[in-house]
Order: sequence, then structure tokens, then C-alpha cells
Amino acid sequence: MTALSLHRRDTAALSPEDSPPPARRRFRTGSATAVLAAALLVSIAAAATVGPADISVPDAFRSILAHLGIGTSPLSALQDGIIWELRLPRVLTAAAVGAGLALSGAVMQALTRNALADPYLLGLSSGASLGAVCVLLLGVQLLLPLAAFIGALAALAATLLLARLAGGLTPSRTVLAGVAVSSLGSALTSLVIFWTATGDSYRNILGWLLGSLSGTQWSSVGIAAGALLLVGVPLLGTARILDGFAFGDDAASALGISVPAVRWSMLAATALLTGAMVSVSGAIGFIGLVFPHVVRLITGPGHRSLLPLSALLGAVFLIWADTAARAAFEPRELPVGVVTAVIGAPVFAYVLARRKGGA
Repeated sequence: MTALSLHRRDTAALSPEDSPPPARRRFRTGSATAVLAAALLVSIAAAATVGPADISVPDAFRSILAHLGIGTSPLSALQDGIIWELRLPRVLTAAAVGAGLALSGAVMQALTRNALADPYLLGLSSGASLGAVCVLLLGVQLLLPLAAFIGALAALAATLLLARLAGGLTPSRTVLAGVAVSSLGSALTSLVIFWTATGDSYRNILGWLLGSLSGTQWSSVGIAAGALLLVGVPLLGTARILDGFAFGDDAASALGISVPAVRWSMLAATALLTGAMVSVSGAIGFIGLVFPHVVRLITGPGHRSLLPLSALLGAVFLIWADTAARAAFEPRELPVGVVTAVIGAPVFAYVLARRKGGA
């Protein structure tokens, strides 16, 4: 019997509440993928019509097709600009950021074998925020994605180093080290803002730190979607590796995985993905933490289903969270990070209650 077969057998034996029968799991995965893919397309078209300007879904869809060289737009120049220059870039950026953060959370939870791991809890978001705020205050916004990535990578390195110095990379030590690094990153960010920010920059930076997609442009779509294609898509192909890590380093080694090299390279990839997303959206919590758990309740713990479904669910959720943030209290706009926290906290509590009940 191969190591992979042993791993699959153990997966079912050790997690009965998370592992429905294979036929039911395949049906659930196929159904969930079809539903979420359709929901994502509908959400992109529908969310682009929400706002003060009254534009129907068919007209918005025809306007988008016209810009792609198919047909003509039925909208006026002003309405066409609202769809193409303002709403569509924002909706597409929200979809890419939601998918990237959810995917990063699913990967980090497997690599650290910790159900609480996500880019926010392990300090990546705080590190990326510190790097981004520094370049914003220096007035070199072009370096923002690079600074966010360097900040996220430095925070991840600090978290793993601190956990190793404390006795090894166990799940509990990794999370505790991440909490410490996240707190330090937040404190340094506050210090930098307090020491250097003046005038309206306080308000702008605070809004960015709470998570905001209000200033997104097509360049933001390029950064977020580019990172998702270059880093996120390859991560989708690592399901077998992550299944091995989920059962510990010994199981991963039995599958022929070079544990230290693969773990570090994949964590660096999640840092790059998180840094790119934070650079265009600010620090948005709960997406990377909650949605992998929601998907596990539907399909079980296998990463072949978990990774793509988490990304799709995160994309759909952030589209509508951002739509609610900009439309629910017009003309005032909420930071989208506030909306994700208000919704994500009770959802996570529900997921915890379900898992406890199934244990």
C-alpha cells in the first residue's frame, strides 16, 4: 500500500465529521463549484449596477461587452464611464482580493496545521500594512505593492523565527508568535502614522488600514488579478502536497515531499499573494480565516476541492461586502473591513459550533 493510499485512508479515519462518503463528496464538490462559478459571474454583473446611477443589469452587461469589442453600448457617455471606469474595476478588484485572501488562508492552515491560521492572524497583513503606510507617507505610491510584499514577507519570517526560537513550529506556537508579530506591526504602524502623518492623511490612512476599495482603478485590477494568476493559480495545483502537510511532516515526507524547502517556498508564495492583495485593498480580516472552514463543512478536508471553492466563495463574498459598504449608507461609505468583520465573526462562531457538534 502506498504512502498516498495510507494518507487517504487516514484522512477518512481521523476526520469522520469532515469526510462524507466519496460519491457524496464528489457530488457536493461539483454542485458547489457550478453554483459558486455562476454566482461569481452574476455577482460581477449585478454589483456593477448598484449605486446612485440607475443602470439595469442587461444594459451594464452590454456596455461591458461593447468595451470588449462585442456590439454597442446602450448607455450614455456618463453612464458608460460609471460602469467601465468606476464600478467594474472595483468589482473585479474585490473578486480578486477575496479569492486571494481565502486561498492564502486555506494554504496557511494546511502548512501550519492550525485552524486559526490566516494572513491576518500570522502577522502578514500587519506587516504589509506597515510597509504600505511607510511608502504612502513618503509619497512614493508606485512602490506600494513592493513595500506591502516586503512587509508581509518580513512579518512571516519574524513569526516563523519566533516560533522556532520558542521550541519549534508547532501549531500553537506559530499562532502565538503570529499574534505577537501582528501586535508589533500594528504598534509600529500607529507610531509611524502618529509621528509623520499630517492633515487629511490621518483620515486617508485610517480608512486604508480598515480596508477600502474606494480608490481602485484598472491598475488595481492588474495588480490583484496578476498576483492571483501568477501565484494563486499555481497554489491551486498543490492540493496533494497540502494534504500531506495537513497530517504532519512525517506524512508529507512519506509522500516524497522535501518538507522544509516546500514549506518555506509556499509560505513565501502566500506572503507575496497577501502583500499584493493588501496593497490594493488595505487590511481586510476574516476572509482567509472563515471561508476555508465553511467549505470544509460542505466538501470535507481534501484540498483538491477546498482550494478552488474557498477562492470562489471568498470572491463572491467580498464583492457583496464591498457593495454593501458603499451602498448601504449612501452617501457615506463604510470601510469594507468593518463589513467583513461584522459578518465574518458570527459566521466563524457558527462554524465553530457546527464543528463542536460534529466532534
